[in-house]
Amino acid sequence: MTLLDVRSLGVGYRVPGAGPFSAPRLLPIVHDASFTLDAGRTLGVVGESGCGKSTLGRALLRLIEPSGGQVLWQGQDMATLPDLRRRRSEMQIIFQDPVAALDPRMTLARIVSRPLATFEPGLSRREARTRAIEALGQVGLSPDFADRYPHELSGGQAQRVGIARALVGRPKLIICDEPVSALDVSIQAQVINLLMDLQERMGLALVFISHNLAVVRHISHDVMVMCLGRVVEHAPRSAFYAKPLHPYSQALMQAVPEPDPRREKGRVGTALAGELPSVLSPPPGCVFASRCPKAADLCRTTRPDLREVAPGRLAACHFTEAP
Repeated sequence: MTLLDVRSLGVGYRVPGAGPFSAPRLLPIVHDASFTLDAGRTLGVVGESGCGKSTLGRALLRLIEPSGGQVLWQGQDMATLPDLRRRRSEMQIIFQDPVAALDPRMTLARIVSRPLATFEPGLSRREARTRAIEALGQVGLSPDFADRYPHELSGGQAQRVGIARALVGRPKLIICDEPVSALDVSIQAQVINLLMDLQERMGLALVFISHNLAVVRHISHDVMVMCLGRVVEHAPRSAFYAKPLHPYSQALMQAVPEPDPRREKGRVGTALAGELPSVLSPPPGCVFASRCPKAADLCRTTRPDLREVAPGRLAACHFTEAP
């Protein structure tokens, strides 16, 4: 069942004009993003810092108002949902910094149960606490944690509390905004395995945002690559990791370190030449043209469309062919 259907989504921010008397203008951050997501599936969204991944994730929940396009939730346009505030229990988010996302003045039971005041206002305080303890148990934390405070937790435990808070409303979709980037590698594995286990048991759909291709490979069913706010490749995980098609995806893959120290030591990396384009003045052609070793004059003047180059595989490159 398709839960999320994103059609030509654009997102921007209002910024001051060029002069003191100039009107504010819209600075586009995400351009024309389209994809669907079914229940029980994970879409990995990857790209460099500043490419629009987190902005996209927040726009999917309408925490940021889109500047164009549509986000359909179970076939309904979220812009016209009459009960969006109550429906947010079905769509939750896990933040990047697990400690900063928790109120230090509250016990964990209050933190986790707080969304229920909005989603299920008829619950008594005792019932809300029971639900919070149940959610903590789902992420592997015992009832003893209910009366602890955030400063008593490790980074991994704090992120588990963040996941419990997302789960307490019994959602169908969770946006995971770089949820393991602030954690040690061993703790990253624990959190990833926890998310995969919860997905299997609850049928959750996940949008997993990360710059770490190794982590995305472990958790995702499909991979979407973003560069300067544009989707440049979209493919099933196995096909993507077997052979990325877009030159930008290939460059990201080459930057992934080898787990074997001996192989990593002997590996010759390829540094990207050219300048990273500015979001304030994006190039007229391909967003990767200034750094692409395969770029031609066409790439610098004409923006390539995201097109199907093989069954289920999309790429935005003038010269990419079927693998």
